[in-house]
Amino acid sequence: MDNIYLDHNATTPIAPEVLERVTAVLHNRIGNPSSVHSAGRSARVLVDEAREQVACLIGASPAEIVFTSGGTEANNFALLGVALGLGKAGGHIVTSQVEHPSILNPCLQLENLGFAVDRLTVDRLGRIDALEECLTESTLLLSLQHANSETGVLQEIERAGEIAHKKGVLFHTDAVQSVGKIPLRVQELPVDMLSISAHKLNGPKGVGALYLRKGTPDLFSPVCGGGQEKKRRGGTENVAGIVGFGKACELAQKRLSKSSDLSSLRDHFLRLVADRISGVEVFGDLENRLPNTLNLGFEGVEGDTLLIGLDLAGVAVSTGSACSSGTGLPSPVLTAMGVPTDKINSSIRFSLGWSNTMAEIERAAEILAQTVSLNRAGTHAERTVKT
Repeated sequence: MDNIYLDHNATTPIAPEVLERVTAVLHNRIGNPSSVHSAGRSARVLVDEAREQVACLIGASPAEIVFTSGGTEANNFALLGVALGLGKAGGHIVTSQVEHPSILNPCLQLENLGFAVDRLTVDRLGRIDALEECLTESTLLLSLQHANSETGVLQEIERAGEIAHKKGVLFHTDAVQSVGKIPLRVQELPVDMLSISAHKLNGPKGVGALYLRKGTPDLFSPVCGGGQEKKRRGGTENVAGIVGFGKACELAQKRLSKSSDLSSLRDHFLRLVADRISGVEVFGDLENRLPNTLNLGFEGVEGDTLLIGLDLAGVAVSTGSACSSGTGLPSPVLTAMGVPTDKINSSIRFSLGWSNTMAEIERAAEILAQTVSLNRAGTHAERTVKT
C-alpha cells in the first residue's frame, strides 16, 4: 500500500491542476509583470487574475491583496509594518503564547527595539482569555491566530476584533491554517489584516499573501525595492507561484462546502483510535477546531519514538509545528495550555487533507494501534530487565 500522508498542517501536496498551471507559466511566460511590452503585459494579466482568485476565497477586493513569499513574510509584514510604520519605541503589541514562530520571533525583535509586547495566556483547551484588559491607549496592534497549527483550536477572532476596534486598535489574524479549510469572509469580520500561505491549501511553496483592508494606514514595508504591489512589497513578482496560488484558491473555494466530509474522517479516525488504544488523550477544544486536526497523547509512549515507528510503517505525522521542530524543547503551545511535560512528550499531531480516503484513515488507525502496542511492550520489557 502507498504511504499515508497525515501531516497536511505542515504542508500539502500540490494539486495536479495547480502543478499544470505553474509548469505552463514557467515554460511559456517569460515576461516581467512590470515591463510594458507584450510579454510583460501578459504576465501582469496572469498576476491580476490570480489576485482576483485569492481575494474571492476570503471575500476581499483584489486591491486588498498583497502578494508575499509566504505566510511567514505576511505575518512579519503585519507586525513590523504596524510597529515601525505607525508606532515608535514604547508602543504596545498584544499577541498570545500559542502563536506561530513567525509571530513570536518578530515580537522578540520589536521588544529589542523598545516596544512592549504582551502575550496572552490560554486555558487548558487552548482558548485565549483575558484579552480586553490587555489593550491600552498605547496598543498599536492585536495579532491573534485564527487556527492553531498544532491543536487545530479556533480562536474567537470576531470577538477579538470587535474588542480591538472599540479600543481603536488594529487587528491582524494569522489565518494560514484556516483559509481553504473552513469558510472565512473578511467583509463579515472585524479584521484589518490577514495572512495566507499557498502551500497550506495545495498550492506551491514560496508564495502567500497579506490581506490589507481598504483604509488601513500605510505600513512600513519589510521588503523595500521597486514599486511592485502598489509600493507595498518590493521585488519582481513570482508569477508562476502566484498563478499556482490563485488556482489553489479557486480549487479550495469549490471544496469548502465539503468541510464536513473532512470532519467525518477526522472523527472516524478518533473513534477507531479510542477503541483500539487505551490511555489516549485529546489536546485542545474538541468543539471549536479545524475539521482536519487532532493532537493526541499516548500514555507510556514517547512521541518521537512513535513518529519514527509510524514513518517506518508508511504513515507520515508530526509531533508539532514543523517550523518549531528540532529545538529539543517541549511544545510551547501545549506547555501554555498547562499540559504536563510527560504528556507533551507523548503527543502526536494528525492533520488530514482533502486527498485522504476512508481506507487510508482505517489503515492508519490500525498501524497506529500496532505501533503503540509494540512501543509499550518494548518499554515494559526494558523496565523488567532493569528491575
